Amino acid sequence: MNLGIGLALACAAVTQLAFLCKHRGAGSVPLVEIKHPLRSARALLGSRWFAIGMGIAAVAWVLHVAALALAPLSVVQVSLATGVVMLAVLGDRLFGCKVGPTEWAGVFLTTAGLVLLVLTLPRAATHSEFAVPALIAFEAGALALGTLLIAAPRLGTPARHHGPVLGAAAGTLFGLSDVSVKALTEGGIVSPWLPVAALASALAFLASARGFQEGDAVPVIACTSTAANVTVICGGIVVFGDALAGGLLLFIQLAAFALVAASAFLTPARATA
Repeated sequence: MNLGIGLALACAAVTQLAFLCKHRGAGSVPLVEIKHPLRSARALLGSRWFAIGMGIAAVAWVLHVAALALAPLSVVQVSLATGVVMLAVLGDRLFGCKVGPTEWAGVFLTTAGLVLLVLTLPRAATHSEFAVPALIAFEAGALALGTLLIAAPRLGTPARHHGPVLGAAAGTLFGLSDVSVKALTEGGIVSPWLPVAALASALAFLASARGFQEGDAVPVIACTSTAANVTVICGGIVVFGDALAGGLLLFIQLAAFALVAASAFLTPARATA
């Protein structure tokens, strides 16, 4: 399991670097339109920075799949959640993103929540059986939530929140894809979960790119990462039976989840005000 955690930490750093490159590239092409996915995808991939980001993301995906095969889903995702900290540092130092006190507060809350989760998550088996009805229900709910968040800008969400909301939509759908990939590692590549993972990934790709175009890098990517983390940790618990702690530790664990969730509200606050 230690190797799986190490791969997940490497994946976290590579993923944030990929997001930052894609954010820079997305700003140089016409606005992404969900109704015209192929045209939008061609324009995005025609951007040098976005194409570089996609190449880096491919490396992150390989690391992620390897981590999922070697460690429980919730443990992998907790490790990946450290990417929020890495995002602030990489964005500030390498990409010139403005990270203010509110964003740093969000980073510290996330870090505190992650430390509590790491200390309280019980040991779990590397491979987890799952109930098909639970997986279907979880995926249907996550797909509905992601779709609703994509539609939110058209439903009256204030313009200053469009980027973070679309980032949250992308994160939810990336999380859904990750849960499907975990199911693939349990049942083989020839599986009904493959098209679900592909659909969720395609929608997340478009939502993420549009979010990059409508918001600043750090808040949008932070919302994406946090939504993905929460979605997959919940999927690990609900679908794969990754254990929660008991007794007093359960309340500490719930407080840790609350800290991570609170960071999602703090991180975009300054950039979207």
